[in-house]
Amino acid sequence: MNKSEKAAIIADIKERANGASLAAITDFKGMTVEELTGLRVRLRNVGGEYHVVKNTLARIALTDGRHDVIKDKFHENCAIAFAFDDPVQVAKALGDFAKQNKLFVLRCASLDGKAMDAAQIDALSKLPGREQLLGQMLGTMNAVPTNFVSLFANVIRGLLYALKAIEEQKQAQAG
Repeated sequence: MNKSEKAAIIADIKERANGASLAAITDFKGMTVEELTGLRVRLRNVGGEYHVVKNTLARIALTDGRHDVIKDKFHENCAIAFAFDDPVQVAKALGDFAKQNKLFVLRCASLDGKAMDAAQIDALSKLPGREQLLGQMLGTMNAVPTNFVSLFANVIRGLLYALKAIEEQKQAQAG
């Protein structure tokens, strides 16, 4: 690999890393290409990517970037996963894959520049996803005006019942 090819790889990884909210370093020693292809498909389906890159090139690409905190964790057979949309979904996909494949290990990650160990990545994977959180928030926001309307409807309903009772009482006295 010549200097221009290395520079292109570094620039590509740097661009991807700076555009990703999560960068996770994994160990894949002993795994087959088919297994890693299955992981790549899973990650692509949830807005992520998986790249096997030379350690030195990865270190250079992550230096002075969004995920600089994990640049020194590249050693032996490792690769990097990026999350562009929802980091929780990518963490879930990585965690599920690690449970199914004993050779696959989550080493560490960077979530928006904050270092995470494997246990923290696992904790992240157990959080509800972005869509679910948005749904919960909208449900909560919708509950406030709905309850407010119900409260006033009950007040008005009580007033109408009282007026109706007064009307019936007047009719009974007149009749």
